[in-house]
Amino acid sequence: MLNIKEMVDAGVYPDEQSAIQEALRILWQEKPYIRIEIAIHRYRAGQISLAKAAALAGVAFDHMKEILDDRGVPLQLGPETVGEARQELESLRRMLA
Repeated sequence: MLNIKEMVDAGVYPDEQSAIQEALRILWQEKPYIRIEIAIHRYRAGQISLAKAAALAGVAFDHMKEILDDRGVPLQLGPETVGEARQELESLRRMLA
């Protein structure tokens, strides 16, 4: 089994943090369910809007609504501030670009 220290000792990575960051980046790209789970977690905690959750998960806005509904997560529709509305609009524009 590989270990981080050996990768650093072999010169593959300059330090353990770099190896961990690379592993996380690859997991993020290769395992879409991880993106979805993190998006659900952040949305449920009130850290991000529905539009941001969809962008983070890499799915369409309507699909994210379905995912949340399937998981029993109540939808919190509508921004609470003008700034939040602008952020949601920008997220949607990036998704559509």
